[in-house]
Amino acid sequence: MLGAIIGDIVGSIYEFDNIKTKDFPFFDDRMEYTDDSILTIATADWLLHGGNSGDYYMRYATEYPYPMGSYGTMFVQWVHKARRGIMQPYNSCGNGSAMRVAPVGWAFETEADILSAAKESAECTHNHPEGIKGAQATALCIFLARHGATPSEIRARIERDFAYDLSLSVDEMRPRYSWQGLDGLISGATCQGSVPQAIICAIKAKNFEDAIRNAISIGGDSDTIGCITGAIAEALFGIPDDIRNKGMSYLPLPLQATVMTFESKYGFK
Repeated sequence: MLGAIIGDIVGSIYEFDNIKTKDFPFFDDRMEYTDDSILTIATADWLLHGGNSGDYYMRYATEYPYPMGSYGTMFVQWVHKARRGIMQPYNSCGNGSAMRVAPVGWAFETEADILSAAKESAECTHNHPEGIKGAQATALCIFLARHGATPSEIRARIERDFAYDLSLSVDEMRPRYSWQGLDGLISGATCQGSVPQAIICAIKAKNFEDAIRNAISIGGDSDTIGCITGAIAEALFGIPDDIRNKGMSYLPLPLQATVMTFESKYGFK
């Protein structure tokens, strides 16, 4: 799951200042973890301790209220209501469901359990079919990669089961992609407008770092695309120790502790 966090951190300074190149400093003093990392770690905490996933998202957003880039407006409204005991999903297809799902891909040993837990992690807020689909596709990519599937095998399964088009190369996407999505057709803040692109960035990479560079270079919602891509890339390639250690150093100690506890239980590459 640390791959998701590293992708988020690397993309954090480019979310509202997109770049269209893979040539940039991989880590920078200006970078920070954002809401993507906070809620990813909340998912890990939920999987470690059980209960209602929504309770963890509400608690973590309350404990870490002002991350770089901030939370989405609808999610903030949901948190305010949830604190008053009104925990109702808001039919979102936003990519928030996919960016926080990485731990699910590590915590179960059957596809059925992966898909079920991904749905549960999403639907407390993102209960739109596309919001659930984005979370499930991301988690399944991680599961398949963990179990030795090749990038071409992952592509075939995701195209078949989720009807995502994964045919473009990163170089083909780069001039055509933005916050408005591919060719401006579907918002890049939605699952359907960013999850396929993030998957492409992972499965067409040479290694973990190359995957993150792919993700940042296409623009759009850079921290979240980096987060989703990094989650899948970790399962495909593993994370070099120097990148792993540097990524962890951006997190406060309580968040580091949850990451380490999760990884000690469920493993990492």
